[in-house]
Amino acid sequence: MVEFSLWDILRNLLLALRWTVGLSLIAFVGGGLVGLALLLARLAKLPGAERGVGAYVQLFQGTPLLMQLFLAYFGIALFGFKVSAWVAASLALTLYTSAFLSEIWRGCVNAIPRGQWEASASLALGFTEQLRHVILPQALRIAIAPTVGFLVQVIKGTALASVIGFIELTKAGTMITNATFRPFTVYACVGAALLHAVFPDLCLEPLARKEAAP
Repeated sequence: MVEFSLWDILRNLLLALRWTVGLSLIAFVGGGLVGLALLLARLAKLPGAERGVGAYVQLFQGTPLLMQLFLAYFGIALFGFKVSAWVAASLALTLYTSAFLSEIWRGCVNAIPRGQWEASASLALGFTEQLRHVILPQALRIAIAPTVGFLVQVIKGTALASVIGFIELTKAGTMITNATFRPFTVYACVGAALLHAVFPDLCLEPLARKEAAP
């Protein structure tokens, strides 16, 4: 058995945490940009956009993320393109995230009363101006809660990337556990790291109260 101190465990997990956070940011930012483009195509009622975007959303929402990761890693290789686990995981999670964010944001836009569209049209605003000045500012406030909630799902989804060889936080925890035979210590640290990644204020608030105490 390899002797690992608590600091050794924390140090290795923190190194793996940066890959989890990095992959989550790539998936969320990339998925947000693609999802916004899909939303705008639907709202603009481009030819074939409604049917095409609907099929895209059904495909990525209706299939398991695990299967999408396998297809991104092994499927692309069938066409002669060798991709790393990092690239495959980023691509799969970006497409997966875009499908969900597109639907989340479409629901937020649909929640805006129809009268807002009619009122802005009566002011001779074009479609782009309607979105920019009237619709999107109102939809943004509605979208904050479900978008942040889905970000938690994205962070959790990064754990599945380990099946294609991507070493993120939970995979690193499993590897350290196999080397140290200290599962309770290791996974407690993994849980604390994930909790801090998702809710940083939750971990910092007790320290802030302690410093503020007389």
